[in-house]
Amino acid sequence: MERWLTAHVCEEDAMAAPAPSVCPATAAGQRIYGDITANRLWTFRVLMNEDLAANEQLAIVGSCEALGNWQHSGAAVMSRQETQNIQDGSDSGSGDVWMAQVYIPRQCATEYRYMVCGVDAASEQLLVRRWEVQLQPRRIAELDEPAGQCEDTFGYVNGREKVDRGWLTKETLVQLKFFYAPFTWKQRMKRRLVHVKVTPMNLTIPSNGAAEITPLSPLEDSLSNDTHDTRENGGEGSAFAFSEVVTLSANECEVRAQEQFGTACSSTDLVIFHLTVADLDNTAYLVDLYSYSSKVAREDGPPLHLGYHYVLPNLFKRSEGNLELAITCAKGHRPLGMMRLGYLIVKPSSHSAHMDMRVSYARYWNNKWTGLDVGHRGSGTSFKAKDAVIRENTITSLKYAADHGADMVEFDVQLSKDLVPVVYHDFMIYVSLKSKCSMQEHDFLALPVRELTLEQLKKLKVYHTAEGLSRETRSFHNDDLLEHQPFPQLADVLDALDVHIGFNIEIKWSQRLQDGSMEEEFEHVVDRNLYIDCILDVVLRKAGSRRVVFSCFDPDICTMLRYKQNRYPVMFLTIGSSSKYQKYMDPRGNAMETAVWHAVAMQLLGIVAHTEDLLRDPSQVNLAKERGLVLFCWGDDNNSKDTIKLLKDLGLHAIIYDKMDVLTSKEVKQSVFLLQAKDSQKEMLKLQALETGHVWHTTDSGNEEQQA
Repeated sequence: MERWLTAHVCEEDAMAAPAPSVCPATAAGQRIYGDITANRLWTFRVLMNEDLAANEQLAIVGSCEALGNWQHSGAAVMSRQETQNIQDGSDSGSGDVWMAQVYIPRQCATEYRYMVCGVDAASEQLLVRRWEVQLQPRRIAELDEPAGQCEDTFGYVNGREKVDRGWLTKETLVQLKFFYAPFTWKQRMKRRLVHVKVTPMNLTIPSNGAAEITPLSPLEDSLSNDTHDTRENGGEGSAFAFSEVVTLSANECEVRAQEQFGTACSSTDLVIFHLTVADLDNTAYLVDLYSYSSKVAREDGPPLHLGYHYVLPNLFKRSEGNLELAITCAKGHRPLGMMRLGYLIVKPSSHSAHMDMRVSYARYWNNKWTGLDVGHRGSGTSFKAKDAVIRENTITSLKYAADHGADMVEFDVQLSKDLVPVVYHDFMIYVSLKSKCSMQEHDFLALPVRELTLEQLKKLKVYHTAEGLSRETRSFHNDDLLEHQPFPQLADVLDALDVHIGFNIEIKWSQRLQDGSMEEEFEHVVDRNLYIDCILDVVLRKAGSRRVVFSCFDPDICTMLRYKQNRYPVMFLTIGSSSKYQKYMDPRGNAMETAVWHAVAMQLLGIVAHTEDLLRDPSQVNLAKERGLVLFCWGDDNNSKDTIKLLKDLGLHAIIYDKMDVLTSKEVKQSVFLLQAKDSQKEMLKLQALETGHVWHTTDSGNEEQQA
């Protein structure tokens, strides 16, 4: 599938759409959506070539009231018809045809998209499982009514396919991570390969019209595991959920449905169970462990059911964590061993009103956007270079980079104590305890940024960690002016910079290092979901049509950013093989290969690689590009004109570096997005001139002028 970002689409935040009007069922049981008054009846027919789960259906969402006004909750659900082939140039085989009849406006065009939705019969809510994400939606012209029907193929427009997974609306994503076969056994297992299957189970069973908590019965013979399955497969006691899995490897790095007897978890495997559940508080997770006695046995019959464990929802104390669980023997129901797994809970954003289905930027990248110049913390890291005259991560620093040709500016965002997103890189700052001309060892107090409110950060005299450690203060030009001050609010940065300057917003989150210590000395006190929601609230409200790319070194933060919103792309920051930085305990960002697999699995836009790693092995560029991923790079090695040229020649999409005013090779000091906007405006003026009888000509200098 192609990945490209839109040129310039400005859209207002959508309000919640009213429920569509539905006409009574026809004789054939087909519902007709919309109001007959001043509208035309349109028949939508679409071919679906993929298998759907039992709780999945096709639906249409679009620009009129009967199609939900782009709100997923108001989409028109379709009905499955006979098996048939629709010719649309996609070279598709036969599949299921879905149909819906909708009254759409006659006097204006109607735009629409198809989506695969999960339908929870209990709550009647629609969940977006997959949806068409072409930049331009499908379109029915005004007054167009020759046949009164559409014949489409899901995902294909003009023979090109663009389909993405949905985002979280009311449901919750639960990920259980089994890395490197985390099992210990009381008895020797003869090095058998263990397969794991995870099944969400419903803890509430309706009784006399009320939902009551019912104790779980002992597990019966799990070789007939279909009796302990999610409702999508019709099992009793199951939860409304979608149970999927992904193995981070070259051949299996896309999320897929689980097999009947689970997924192999060997000592080299990184396996993530991807579970979408409707009712987090009342869903437990049955973990079954299987093993085949040999490869031959796997082909001939079912495996041995080793053991199981029920993971109850009260074990999830925070949005992320690690669990150590007992394995119960499947036959004797006695303790058999232990397993260790990580978990991640991703809840829907509390700011869903700013998201609709008109357009998605999540995995779009224009083919013309290559070799972009990205200003690192604006005009560069100011506390490493002695000659820096502008403080990093300030509005002035960002503007200075933009004025000197930056296509995008990169900056770091974290939360103050009162949950305000501020722009600052380090987790720690130093506060002066005394007012002195000379600073002694005990005159400073080190504090985490998250321990100070926005007002305190702005009013206190604070020092960078480099100043606190060296006892040498730095002064910058016009340091007392507002736009030169540290800790600008993210909201103010979005307002202050020209809309044509792209933003690479790095989310700061302290991770555990390989030696067990934390990047930040203290553990996190703000929950991950709340942390991300506070940042998304500002961006979704204020970014508008600006090119925004999120990034983070924490792979789970990247996953959360991807599934909490449907508008802006996310990139995975990696260290890779490095002699400069200590590796993280989470292995996904410690090698280019695993980072690529994670990006593909979570449908991220791409990778922000460490240039040290790329220079060591430039062929790694192909690891990302062959998967269709966008590739940025970061690192001190980028602060060289020769290195920047080398990286652009390798085909990188963007290079993040300091000193934009010195190192850029641009002749025209404007962002590519501004130049594109000017070209588009020029094309519009040409079209208007032709429509009014004027002509355009090109001067000798190459400039275009309008002539009456």
